[in-house]
Amino acid sequence: MSIGRTSLSFVLALSLAACGGGGGGGGAPIGGGGGPTPTPTTAACSLSARQDFAKSVLDEWFLYPELIDSSVNKANYTTVQGYIDAVLHKFFEQKKNAQFTYITSIAEENAFYNSGSSAGFGFRLGYDTSQNRVFVLETFEGTTALAAGIDRGAEILAIGTSAGNLTNVSTLMASGGAQAVVDALGPSTVGTTRVLRVNRGGVVSDITLQKTDYALDPVSNRYGAVVLNDGGKKVGYINLRTFIDPANADLRAAFANFQAQGITEVIVDLRYNGGGLVNVSELFGDLLAADKVGKVFSYTTFRSSKAGENSTKLFAAQPQAIAATKIAFIGSNGTASASELLANSFIPYLGNNTALIGSNTYGKPVGQIAVDKAACDDRIRVIAFRTENANHQGDYFGGLASVFPKTCAAPDDITHQLGDPNEAQIKAALDFLAGRACTSITASAGQKALSVAPTRELIRPENGSTAQRESPGSF
Repeated sequence: MSIGRTSLSFVLALSLAACGGGGGGGGAPIGGGGGPTPTPTTAACSLSARQDFAKSVLDEWFLYPELIDSSVNKANYTTVQGYIDAVLHKFFEQKKNAQFTYITSIAEENAFYNSGSSAGFGFRLGYDTSQNRVFVLETFEGTTALAAGIDRGAEILAIGTSAGNLTNVSTLMASGGAQAVVDALGPSTVGTTRVLRVNRGGVVSDITLQKTDYALDPVSNRYGAVVLNDGGKKVGYINLRTFIDPANADLRAAFANFQAQGITEVIVDLRYNGGGLVNVSELFGDLLAADKVGKVFSYTTFRSSKAGENSTKLFAAQPQAIAATKIAFIGSNGTASASELLANSFIPYLGNNTALIGSNTYGKPVGQIAVDKAACDDRIRVIAFRTENANHQGDYFGGLASVFPKTCAAPDDITHQLGDPNEAQIKAALDFLAGRACTSITASAGQKALSVAPTRELIRPENGSTAQRESPGSF
């Protein structure tokens, strides 16, 4: 839910005289997605001024004002983000050890949300937490990685700037963990070139890849929306990579097909979906709920001083909608925010006819709004609201496994492609839909991942791009 729903998340545009005027939070996509616009080196955009701007946003909008530490001295911090983290340390300690409130680039973020624009090789990586190995979990269409034949299941063995200085991934992981792999892959800028030693089905080869601009397709045209046959019963399968504007057309097309085929049981695969636009999550909900029009999808609640922004979202009629009777949501530690909002919203209506499949989710029942200082290309994403389902259930910082009435554990099976009914998590989802037995996910407060072998974590850069934040593991 990194962008608040359209009706409330404006994006807030501030007219700041000190920065030479105001600016909109929307705007057209920029060409390319390589990175932020350099911050102007003016007094109005000095580190101190930008820190002051961030603090003013927190003081006005942060959902938990009692957890703001105003005693923090900004002079002790060399970055805006470092200062934000220090001011909100009580929140991290009590709620979640994660940067849900952050500073980002307006230009970079608009490029991603409007068109999926990003720069990279075009794959998603995860690492084996027990053996220090790195695997390709997914490869995106129209990218250099897919053109080179690197796809789900491949293992990255070594990384270098040339064939002569390849460093084994195991060495990188042993010396600096996943961040060492991130650093070896280089910056998210067009033209960055690396040589990767890759094991593809037992065949090892060195492949030279260059990072290019690409537009992330939210629903893959290879496996993103398919109809599965489970013993003669048709089941709709849809895998949404991220909640961005282009997803709307993809979702409508997928559900129009499901509707035409009379499908009422659906697998919603959100295993790598880190969130995005709330209004896209709401549309997704509408498309699953033709029989729930006018009922509560979610409640949105701000701090008491901003109670006038509170709202209730009702399911709305959509021409492509189906009336889903059973839904299996596939999740993982990379499933967060708008993804969790969608899944949580169906618990009151489907009960034991909906389940969380795979492993526990990240646990982010709060959402951000955006406040811009356009002259500095600064956008503050501040936690400003919490979301609840129709039963006012929404406190799942420990992940959705703590609130779902039914869960089924299964590993992420990279030996099979996404969309394949033989893939372990999809197979477990089909078992749930058919009433076959499964093993429950064990969740506890703060738990983010199920201990099933093999255990993999999505690789998350310490200071990732918008694409890496909303589509975790992407490079």
